[in-house]
Amino acid sequence: MATRSARTRPDLRSGVVAGLIKEGSPLTGTVDGELVLLVRSEGAVYALGATCPQHGGPLADGIVVAGEIRCPCHHAGFSLRTGDVTRPPALNPLPRWEVHEHDGRVFVGHKHKMRAPLTMRSVPQARLRTVVIVGGGAAGTAAAETLRARGFKGTITVIDPDEDAPYHRPSLSKDYLAGTAPHEWLPLRPPGFHAQHGIRRLLDAATAVDPEMRSVTLQSGARISYDALILATGALPKRPGIPGADLPHVHVLHSLLDCQALIAALAAVHRVVIVGASFTGMEAAAALRHRHKEVTVVAPEMIPFCQVLGPTIGASLKRLHQRQGVQFKLGRMLRSINQRTVLLDDGTVLRADVVLLGIGVTPQLEVAASAGLALDYGVLVDEFLETSVSRIYAVGDIARYPDARSGRRVCVRSWTLAQRQGETAARNILGERIPFAAMPFFRTRQYQTTVSYVGHAEDYTHIQVDGSPDSGDCSASFMNDDQLLAYVSIGRDRESLLKEAQLERELCTSVTSGGRP
Repeated sequence: MATRSARTRPDLRSGVVAGLIKEGSPLTGTVDGELVLLVRSEGAVYALGATCPQHGGPLADGIVVAGEIRCPCHHAGFSLRTGDVTRPPALNPLPRWEVHEHDGRVFVGHKHKMRAPLTMRSVPQARLRTVVIVGGGAAGTAAAETLRARGFKGTITVIDPDEDAPYHRPSLSKDYLAGTAPHEWLPLRPPGFHAQHGIRRLLDAATAVDPEMRSVTLQSGARISYDALILATGALPKRPGIPGADLPHVHVLHSLLDCQALIAALAAVHRVVIVGASFTGMEAAAALRHRHKEVTVVAPEMIPFCQVLGPTIGASLKRLHQRQGVQFKLGRMLRSINQRTVLLDDGTVLRADVVLLGIGVTPQLEVAASAGLALDYGVLVDEFLETSVSRIYAVGDIARYPDARSGRRVCVRSWTLAQRQGETAARNILGERIPFAAMPFFRTRQYQTTVSYVGHAEDYTHIQVDGSPDSGDCSASFMNDDQLLAYVSIGRDRESLLKEAQLERELCTSVTSGGRP
């Protein structure tokens, strides 16, 4: 998105004509060399930082909705009044400046002291002393931080065996694997951040939950008591039940250790076979082509992403990869993996120094099962994300929650959605009783092409395509007759935000009218 340089922006200390600041349309200027947005909302004017702290998205290209400004890149939201994060995935607030309006001009004054990330007003709380969170990924970390941010004074314990957590897992199959992002970009928080805020992290694994005793048993043999429990155990990559699937040169891509092992294995080899043509596999293919590896993708479907993104965008992304040198063996299954080759179901033999599996994930339900929770291809939760056992909540990749629009239980595996579920569960533990009504959102980058997806469309009657994905300007609307279920876009970030807001309004109408299951 092209923007003018800071030198051509108005100096907001000197003031701008008030009439230039239109309701809901950000105006960008500078204050002491910093880019600052002026936003008018419901008559008031606010001055905030112009760059999203989540990877630097240009907020001037976003939208203003219900007292917040939303980033066009990752759909993070920030309060116009306070600068606080209102919608993940952003973690840190925006800077703010004083605003004065007189004689028909708007002037920006001094910069407010930045609010610490976990300082917000306290809210009425249930009588809790101890919250235990099993899983320290996107959902678990968001839950822990939300508890502190909303004034919870009790003990928070996060149990996770991954010593590197929490880090930005979506980057593993993209920039980090490609070698274009340093390790320093991955951690969600600086060292010691959670300890400073009284969030205890245990490097251990939960093995069982006793709801009667309200305790969690750990692999180390220790037991931890809880007043409320959040399960955020996530999902692990599948491995096919074929000969050779456990050979040393066969890799999965889930954790930072997985990614580092894959990068180390690639150092002295050239040929890579990727099994699976969905997000992990295709993002990894782009990253490995950046490393000049010979890449072949094997998958049973004929068009990558066809079910999720539709055939038009899926076929376009396949052509994009082919132009970058990726080879495809589609409509094929792996029969076996050998030391330097793989065998396909049609007898084709492909040379492979490294094999990367990207064939889906399996939710980790063992701990939930030990607690006797209701399960059905995931942990069944109600609209407040509470399980069938009181005071136990489930979030992230294991949670199957009621979708207010379709009336069905769904499980949507998305980094951003997991964060929003963790936040909602934490607020409900504190007694707020907020139905989970966030709209699923994710984005994938293939080379220089970024695809955004909002909504959820398991079943649809037709897809309306506008524009050409090969041109970098396209959208696909997944429809159920005349109802929009999901919106996929390339090069239309603002439209993606607007569609998300539309879907949210419809969802809220469904919830408030009693349409939820």
